Amino acid sequence: MHEFRYRENQLFCESVGISEIVSKYKTPLYIYSKGTLIDHYQKLKKAFRRINPIILYSMKANSNLALCKILSKQGAGFDIVSGGELYKALKIGADPEKIVYAGVGKTEEEIESCIRNNILIFNVESLSELRLIDRIAGRLERIQRVAIRINPKIRPRTHRYILTSGTENKFGIDIETAEKIFLHRDEYRNLNLAGVHIHIGSQIIESWPFVRAIKKVVSFIKDLSLRGIEIKWFNIGGGLGIIYSKETPQTADEYAREVLPLVKGLNLKVILEPGRFIVGNAGILVTKILYIKETLNKNFLVVDAGMNDFIRPSLYGAYHSILPVISRPYSPKKKIKRFDVVGPVCESGDFFGLNRRFIEPKEGDLLAIMGAGAYGFSMSSNYNARPRPAEVLVDERRASLIRRRESYQDLIRNEL
Repeated sequence: MHEFRYRENQLFCESVGISEIVSKYKTPLYIYSKGTLIDHYQKLKKAFRRINPIILYSMKANSNLALCKILSKQGAGFDIVSGGELYKALKIGADPEKIVYAGVGKTEEEIESCIRNNILIFNVESLSELRLIDRIAGRLERIQRVAIRINPKIRPRTHRYILTSGTENKFGIDIETAEKIFLHRDEYRNLNLAGVHIHIGSQIIESWPFVRAIKKVVSFIKDLSLRGIEIKWFNIGGGLGIIYSKETPQTADEYAREVLPLVKGLNLKVILEPGRFIVGNAGILVTKILYIKETLNKNFLVVDAGMNDFIRPSLYGAYHSILPVISRPYSPKKKIKRFDVVGPVCESGDFFGLNRRFIEPKEGDLLAIMGAGAYGFSMSSNYNARPRPAEVLVDERRASLIRRRESYQDLIRNEL
């Protein structure tokens, strides 16, 4: 699943020891494996090769320029949700014809910038947004491609904060309203309404929610075709889960076997939007034990990374494996104790793992928080006036800095 493995008793990223990287770049530190990143992209591309889809990497998962450029060279396009992500995608030379803009709150400035840069398509989330894009395209004398994001009201089993389908969710348009939009498409003179989009949530490890949602929308597409309305693009979204602990998510091949029969024979281009599936297990966060605190009721490993560096455990209650960078083999003479792994931030929710087992940890030891490539650095902050970590990319035997560690000067750079 990834290129983070032990050699004897030391954790390596590809062919470079984690301890060696940390000795140069310090902690907290994000480390990514180029080989893992490419491998997961290629697995998805190979699984769907029969229909040659457009694969758009979801930049919100991790928008580091170096990682995005690697994927761009592999042929990936980009699923963006902000003007900043558009800027970053264009900065690495991404093909605008392989950029799709989603999100419920697109500003007028962002829409205009996307139209001027000739992106492939907008995924439209509301009637108001549709009208605004139409007006801006008219002012710019362009015909802009749009897809209607349909909320199929399928509720997969995932955390409610990353559920994007359902009757009480802000995302997408119900099928009945979408039908009216397509039937009255002539009202939008500056738009080419030729696509539909679905995205039902994230970290979904079962196939049935995808199958039900796709079946529902395929039926909708066929009904439109009978009325003379042809759909050119079908964006089936992302949301594929990865292994964080004991999950058994579907592989790319298993997912493709379920999905391909559903779109077989349809005269349209399929778009995929994976993010976590590609980058999630390609990254780790390395942190150092500052203090070992033992109390009557609880034992704590206080580390130098905080929830500002990696918020998923605090925000979602997410489980991430935590491994010692140097492992101490078990023997009957060594004690195994349970610890909460906590950070220095002044919040009780500042933790990475609760009640985890360790063999005689020591102050100064390094720990690797696994599966931190997605929604790790991209959700980090400067809470408690903490500079954000550095990021390092490993390519076989070479480790390269791809983002400098922030300084205290960076914290006040824009303050007046």
